[in-house]
Amino acid sequence: MHTAPEWQAAMQALILVAEGGGPTMFARIGVMRALNRYYVPELNPKGKEPHWGQRKLKRDQWVSSST
Repeated sequence: MHTAPEWQAAMQALILVAEGGGPTMFARIGVMRALNRYYVPELNPKGKEPHWGQRKLKRDQWVSSST
């Protein structure tokens, strides 16, 4: 498992951070990618639902309730 290319890159980034004070975010990203290397995100072709027409303004509620 430690010979996987994802783990090799993650450990190389971690060594760069430890020895030279490099950016720690790169090491974190490398470790997270190595941990989740078999995870395949589910693709939702529909995407997010639009929020149009769901919100009513307070002034519109007052006008419609008074008529």
